[in-house]
Amino acid sequence: MKPILLDFTLPLIGQITFPAYFTLLTLGLVLAALITVREARKLDLDPQDILDINLYMTIWGVIGSRLLHVIADGHFMDYVNLCVDPTQVPAIDALAKTCNVARECGYDYLCDAARHICYPPRDCLAWAKLWRGGLAYYGGLLLATAYAYYFTRKHKINFWRVADLAAPPILLGLFFGRMGCFLNGCCYGKETHSILGVRFPLGSTPWRAQYDAHLIQPRQDMIPVHPTQLYESLGCLVLFAVTYYLVRPRKQHEGQVLGAMLILYGILRSVCEIFRNDERGVLWGWLSTSQMISAPLLIFGAWLILRQAPKVNLSSPASAAAPP
Repeated sequence: MKPILLDFTLPLIGQITFPAYFTLLTLGLVLAALITVREARKLDLDPQDILDINLYMTIWGVIGSRLLHVIADGHFMDYVNLCVDPTQVPAIDALAKTCNVARECGYDYLCDAARHICYPPRDCLAWAKLWRGGLAYYGGLLLATAYAYYFTRKHKINFWRVADLAAPPILLGLFFGRMGCFLNGCCYGKETHSILGVRFPLGSTPWRAQYDAHLIQPRQDMIPVHPTQLYESLGCLVLFAVTYYLVRPRKQHEGQVLGAMLILYGILRSVCEIFRNDERGVLWGWLSTSQMISAPLLIFGAWLILRQAPKVNLSSPASAAAPP
């Protein structure tokens, strides 16, 4: 676990910090953009249009990811209470389990003298502070895709061709993003005694979750957990190779690469969700938000692959301007 990937001081500028999650996420987004812009001309697409789509999809993707996190990941009332009544919000990484004064809690936490527990200060904008973590991928995918559809309709670009172009690089971006999750200690898995189990440091979010569940004692090493971040990260790297090198060159009509991506990632994500243990919202005690979203996307992906559509004709520039 390494939440801060790089930290150094420069003359006249001061301290420069690169958080692991956002640094790797940014790296993934940049590589995805470079691949799509490079491949654009081969598909009779304007590289400038593709670059514009990448930039705006990143913005809308972050907004959508944050919105789904706030609404569906089980923290909605925490964000509400941070503004209305912060004493109801647990200070998950406080230095002390009980307190008499605020300084015992550490950081900027306060102490509820009546209940002897630490709590965070009032913050009505906590829901918007992306740098503190909290992004739900599917929310970003859906809102970014909606924007891409709007952009391509407005500029009379074949949406399905753009979607096929973007699908494999999205998976590559996820490879880096989930590596960032591992270094950040979020999206962790259930307890395991298998050879795959990993332990996060004392005071980390996974450690605190086990401590609050009375599974471990203070200063005790945590029980090993599944590295679900690495499962998904490596899985996305494999799916990138499959969709980019196998599916893309053999597609018969527009939309098939996107369809393959939705099916393969939906299966990968649903399986990884079985082993995850972080708080992220569940239905009926076992079905996660991501699994619920995966189901219709799997069906939609199958329709994209099986539907009857005009054959791909990359030699005709006019085909790139065909209506979606």
